[in-house]
Amino acid sequence: MMITLVTLFPEMFKGPFEHSIVKNAINKNLAVVNYVNIRDFGMGKHKVVDDKPYGGGKGMIIRVDVLEKAIEKAKELYETNDKNRKIILLEPVGKTFNQKKAAQFSKIKHLILICGHYEGFDARIKKYVDEVISIGDFISTGGEIPAMLIVDSVIRLIKGVLPENVTNEESFSRKVDYGEIYLEYPQYTRPEVYNNLKVPNILLSGDHKKIANWREKQAINITLKARPKILRIKKAR
Repeated sequence: MMITLVTLFPEMFKGPFEHSIVKNAINKNLAVVNYVNIRDFGMGKHKVVDDKPYGGGKGMIIRVDVLEKAIEKAKELYETNDKNRKIILLEPVGKTFNQKKAAQFSKIKHLILICGHYEGFDARIKKYVDEVISIGDFISTGGEIPAMLIVDSVIRLIKGVLPENVTNEESFSRKVDYGEIYLEYPQYTRPEVYNNLKVPNILLSGDHKKIANWREKQAINITLKARPKILRIKKAR
């Protein structure tokens, strides 16, 4: 899989992608991460990439003509058809990114992430992308940090990056009852007692069926409390 980051600040990614799972995936040749610098397609001697918004307002807007050229360059880096490529614009107005979307992206041969900056993009750029994605209802300085989160969540789902079945027991991956997706149940390890805080007795019982049932109920109740919108069933009893 190739992931191409279209950005004004490619140097921001160097540290986070030189460690842990992303680094391992790259070393195993299971993923390739490269960059297209939007500045390379800027206008004139000073490589200008933005301009004042029509109609007035604060801040500067990234130009559609500059960004479209950067997208075309990104597409040239991996020769494949449109079915196997996704061009994603990172913007607060997009649909919220989630684990299901991460799984979909992990099966794509070429994922292009466009990182915004300043006051955003000329809206016409949406004609040149496949989806607009947000990582949540808040504003970050630019699209680079959201892109890092997406890259990490996608790469770890590529087959062969992690040991088989490791991701099956994570939050948003577990399916219990009627196939609903839940947050993960609470986990414990040694010491058995710490500052009068004890590991639940059921986990020490050795009864795997009872443990599985306890974990399922815990997952449902935790999800009801923290993410009630993703559930469609009644609280576990």
